[in-house]
Amino acid sequence: MYKEVVKYEKGIVLKDVRDFELKHIFDCGQCFRWNEEPDGSYIGVASKKAVRISKKHEDIYIHGGKFEDADFWISYLDLNRDYKKIKEVLSKDKILMEAIKHGEGIRILNQEIFETIISFIISANNRIPMIKRAVENISKRFGEEILLDNKIYYTFPSPEELKNATVDDLKNCGCGFRAEYIVETTRQILDGNVNLNEIKTMPTDKAQKELMNLKGIGPKVADCILLFSMGKHDAFPVDVWVKRVMQHFYLAPDVNLAKIREYGRNTFGEYAGFAQQYLFYYVRELKGKLE
Repeated sequence: MYKEVVKYEKGIVLKDVRDFELKHIFDCGQCFRWNEEPDGSYIGVASKKAVRISKKHEDIYIHGGKFEDADFWISYLDLNRDYKKIKEVLSKDKILMEAIKHGEGIRILNQEIFETIISFIISANNRIPMIKRAVENISKRFGEEILLDNKIYYTFPSPEELKNATVDDLKNCGCGFRAEYIVETTRQILDGNVNLNEIKTMPTDKAQKELMNLKGIGPKVADCILLFSMGKHDAFPVDVWVKRVMQHFYLAPDVNLAKIREYGRNTFGEYAGFAQQYLFYYVRELKGKLE
């Protein structure tokens, strides 16, 4: 939640924002276009806007942000949601209570759907630095130039801008075997075989199945797309980290990914996606301690 938006000489300020920490939000694996600066601020690109975001006390400074774009940033940063209430509900679970202490400033971003689809196709069997590099290379090759403080940044391409990209082009961007999936998925979207806006209106399980009709999208990637760009907060993506924490604290070591997803959704209900993010951030902090 936030109190008001005010202008300052270099952008806008979102006043009195609680439950918000830049590192927790931008380093929790949900996005790939934000990079930390030496002063703790983050520079990133979202929906053709390049900005630097910093926090002073409880105020969020969006350097390069326009006053007329305030509603976009409020939505993108999910500032209309009461995270205090979410954390109170989830903290009834003792494990989540501890996880929330490590990532208490997490907010789930509302990202652009196509960018999220391509980014998480790239994420399959990949490390975050490599994902970020591939996404950045695609943006440089096929996106548009935009300026922030006289420095050039690049927007992520639309399906139309990416339609002429070849498998070799995308391999040269660092996408590896996923290049073929990106070409085919982009074609499917442009051909109208998959209606992303329609999928967004579907119940979570049905929406997941529809997304899995796209090349290179399995259950985990589909759930990430649903959670991070389609507002499906009952989605529960299960990757190797979430599998590890769920098997350590909640379930038997031999439980498969589908059962872990089902357990997470049934246990945490409408807040399953928030629980997943707290647990994901927590287990990566613990790393080898869960063996």
